[in-house]
Amino acid sequence: RVTSIADRLNVEFALIHKERKKANEVDRMVLVGDVKDRVAILVDDMADTCGTICHAADKLVSAGATKVYAILTHGIFSGPALSRINNASFEAVVVTNTIPQEEKMKHCPKIQFIDISMILAEAIRRTHNGESVSYLFSHVPL
Repeated sequence: RVTSIADRLNVEFALIHKERKKANEVDRMVLVGDVKDRVAILVDDMADTCGTICHAADKLVSAGATKVYAILTHGIFSGPALSRINNASFEAVVVTNTIPQEEKMKHCPKIQFIDISMILAEAIRRTHNGESVSYLFSHVPL
Protein backbone atom coordinates (compact mmCIF):
# COMPACT_ATOMS: atom_id res chain seq x y z
CA ARG A 1 0.00 0.00 0.00
CA VAL A 2 2.78 2.44 0.89
CA THR A 3 4.49 1.89 -2.46
CA SER A 4 1.24 2.51 -4.33
CA ILE A 5 0.53 5.75 -2.46
CA ALA A 6 4.12 6.98 -2.86
CA ASP A 7 4.01 6.25 -6.60
CA ARG A 8 0.74 8.16 -7.03
CA LEU A 9 2.13 11.14 -5.11
CA ASN A 10 5.52 10.87 -6.84
CA VAL A 11 7.39 10.88 -3.51
CA GLU A 12 9.89 8.63 -1.79
CA PHE A 13 8.85 6.79 1.34
CA ALA A 14 10.07 5.18 4.51
CA LEU A 15 8.04 3.04 6.83
CA ILE A 16 7.98 2.19 10.48
CA HIS A 17 7.58 -1.48 11.27
CA LYS A 18 6.10 -2.07 14.71
CA GLU A 19 5.84 -5.31 16.58
CA ARG A 20 3.39 -5.88 19.39
CA LYS A 21 3.55 -8.51 22.12
CA LYS A 22 -0.04 -7.68 23.11
CA ALA A 23 -2.76 -5.16 22.21
CA ASN A 24 -1.97 -1.48 22.84
CA GLU A 25 1.68 -2.20 23.62
CA VAL A 26 4.44 -1.76 21.05
CA ASP A 27 7.37 -4.06 21.74
CA ARG A 28 9.72 -2.85 19.01
CA MET A 29 9.70 -0.16 16.32
CA VAL A 30 12.08 -0.14 13.35
CA LEU A 31 12.45 2.64 10.76
CA VAL A 32 13.00 1.31 7.23
CA GLY A 33 14.20 4.00 4.83
CA ASP A 34 15.94 7.36 4.91
CA VAL A 35 14.30 10.46 6.41
CA LYS A 36 17.42 12.56 6.99
CA ASP A 37 16.81 16.23 6.10
CA ARG A 38 13.24 15.46 4.98
CA VAL A 39 9.72 16.28 6.10
CA ALA A 40 8.11 13.10 7.44
CA ILE A 41 4.39 12.40 7.32
CA LEU A 42 3.07 9.59 9.50
CA VAL A 43 -0.10 8.03 8.09
CA ASP A 44 -2.27 5.79 10.26
CA ASP A 45 -5.88 4.70 10.56
CA MET A 46 -6.40 5.83 14.15
CA ALA A 47 -4.73 7.06 17.29
CA ASP A 48 -6.12 6.43 20.76
CA THR A 49 -3.63 7.18 23.55
CA CYS A 50 -1.01 8.30 20.96
CA GLY A 51 1.88 6.38 22.48
CA THR A 52 2.71 4.72 19.17
CA ILE A 53 2.58 7.82 16.96
CA CYS A 54 4.57 9.87 19.49
CA HIS A 55 7.19 7.11 19.68
CA ALA A 56 7.27 7.02 15.87
CA ALA A 57 7.71 10.82 15.73
CA ASP A 58 10.69 10.55 18.11
CA LYS A 59 12.18 7.82 15.93
CA LEU A 60 11.84 10.02 12.83
CA VAL A 61 13.42 13.05 14.50
CA SER A 62 16.27 10.86 15.80
CA ALA A 63 16.81 9.67 12.22
CA GLY A 64 17.13 13.26 10.99
CA ALA A 65 13.64 14.29 9.85
CA THR A 66 13.35 18.08 9.79
CA LYS A 67 9.61 18.15 10.50
CA VAL A 68 7.02 15.51 11.43
CA TYR A 69 3.31 15.56 10.67
CA ALA A 70 0.71 12.89 11.38
CA ILE A 71 -2.38 12.23 9.27
CA LEU A 72 -4.98 9.98 10.86
CA THR A 73 -8.43 8.82 9.83
CA HIS A 74 -9.82 8.60 13.36
CA GLY A 75 -8.48 10.68 16.24
CA ILE A 76 -9.82 9.04 19.38
CA PHE A 77 -7.39 10.85 21.71
CA SER A 78 -8.16 9.25 25.07
CA GLY A 79 -6.24 9.31 28.35
CA PRO A 80 -2.80 10.93 27.98
CA ALA A 81 -3.14 11.51 24.22
CA LEU A 82 -3.42 15.31 24.19
CA SER A 83 -0.53 15.74 26.61
CA ARG A 84 1.59 13.37 24.56
CA ILE A 85 0.85 15.24 21.32
CA ASN A 86 1.54 18.62 22.95
CA ASN A 87 4.93 17.35 24.15
CA ALA A 88 5.82 15.51 20.93
CA SER A 89 7.76 16.91 18.01
CA PHE A 90 4.78 17.16 15.66
CA GLU A 91 4.22 20.23 13.55
CA ALA A 92 0.57 19.14 13.29
CA VAL A 93 -1.66 16.11 13.76
CA VAL A 94 -4.37 16.13 11.10
CA VAL A 95 -7.49 13.99 11.55
CA THR A 96 -10.84 13.64 9.83
CA ASN A 97 -14.01 14.67 11.61
CA THR A 98 -15.37 11.14 11.99
CA ILE A 99 -15.11 11.97 15.69
CA PRO A 100 -15.80 15.56 16.84
CA GLN A 101 -12.50 17.32 17.63
CA GLU A 102 -13.49 20.86 18.67
CA GLU A 103 -13.02 20.29 22.43
CA LYS A 104 -9.76 18.43 21.98
CA MET A 105 -8.43 21.15 19.69
CA LYS A 106 -8.92 23.68 22.50
CA HIS A 107 -6.44 21.71 24.64
CA CYS A 108 -4.06 20.72 21.86
CA PRO A 109 -3.30 23.37 19.21
CA LYS A 110 -1.38 20.83 17.09
CA ILE A 111 -4.63 19.03 16.19
CA GLN A 112 -6.29 20.07 12.93
CA PHE A 113 -9.19 18.40 11.15
CA ILE A 114 -10.39 17.79 7.62
CA ASP A 115 -14.15 17.77 7.04
CA ILE A 116 -15.10 14.59 5.19
CA SER A 117 -18.88 14.97 5.50
CA MET A 118 -19.36 15.61 1.77
CA ILE A 119 -17.51 12.49 0.68
CA LEU A 120 -19.33 10.34 3.26
CA ALA A 121 -22.67 11.76 2.13
CA GLU A 122 -21.81 11.04 -1.51
CA ALA A 123 -20.71 7.49 -0.64
CA ILE A 124 -24.01 6.89 1.16
CA ARG A 125 -25.99 8.37 -1.75
CA ARG A 126 -24.10 6.22 -4.27
CA THR A 127 -24.60 3.08 -2.18
CA HIS A 128 -28.33 3.81 -1.83
CA ASN A 129 -28.69 4.33 -5.59
CA GLY A 130 -26.56 1.32 -6.55
CA GLU A 131 -23.85 3.52 -8.08
CA SER A 132 -20.10 3.00 -7.97
CA VAL A 133 -18.44 4.04 -4.71
CA SER A 134 -14.97 3.38 -6.14
CA TYR A 135 -15.62 6.31 -8.50
CA LEU A 136 -14.96 8.53 -5.47
CA PHE A 137 -11.33 7.38 -5.32
CA SER A 138 -10.56 9.57 -8.31
CA HIS A 139 -13.43 12.10 -8.16
CA VAL A 140 -13.60 13.60 -4.67
CA PRO A 141 -16.57 15.94 -4.12
CA LEU A 142 -15.59 19.26 -2.56
